[in-house]
Amino acid sequence: MNSVVENLQIVRNEIEISRSKRTIEKNAPVTLVAVTKNHGVEMMQQAIDAGVADIGENRIQEAAEKFKSLNREVTRHLIGHLQTNKAKQAVRLFDLIHSVDSENLAAAIDKAAHSIGKIQDVLIQVNLAKEDSKFGVYEENLQTLIKTVDTLQNIRLRGFMLIAPNYSDVENCRPLFRRMYEIFVEAQKTRQNFDFLSMGMTHDYKIAIEEGANVVRVGTAIFGERIY
Repeated sequence: MNSVVENLQIVRNEIEISRSKRTIEKNAPVTLVAVTKNHGVEMMQQAIDAGVADIGENRIQEAAEKFKSLNREVTRHLIGHLQTNKAKQAVRLFDLIHSVDSENLAAAIDKAAHSIGKIQDVLIQVNLAKEDSKFGVYEENLQTLIKTVDTLQNIRLRGFMLIAPNYSDVENCRPLFRRMYEIFVEAQKTRQNFDFLSMGMTHDYKIAIEEGANVVRVGTAIFGERIY
């Protein structure tokens, strides 16, 4: 079994190969978020010591416990669903929240950020496939949510996040990634500091990059299967 360092090198190589296949944004860098859900602090530290600058967590409580002993400087991403009653903890713990999917949640994050004098960077999670099992705003409701977020003083909208269905044939993800990139580019035309398109996980990050993702969230390919 490969070490975390060896797996990281494989993933980084794959990212560069996928970037080379792009027909769009050829020179745009890709941020690798190492997803550390259900993996211990030591594995997180190994990844950071091997050059990982961004780590992603799904659950507030798990992240809070691990961050206490992490003892490393790193950009912290919340990539899992966030309940409004945990917005205050999320704002204190994370640099970028990927999973804003409602006006109520946006308002809760804004209020929590205001209370500590912080401008919280966020992404809006979009559910293009309209999967009942996933969170995220539908495309037809996206502009309404963007307008709401724009009225809030302590939130800064930095881009979008998409979780594609877990298709058995990963190529089926490609049209969704392509459409999300189109929506992202259109939004960029009228916005400043709007630069993150978070798409792709272990099973589909290569295709996501080919279709324009500049943030990928990879866990299993780096750390191995999660222990529950």
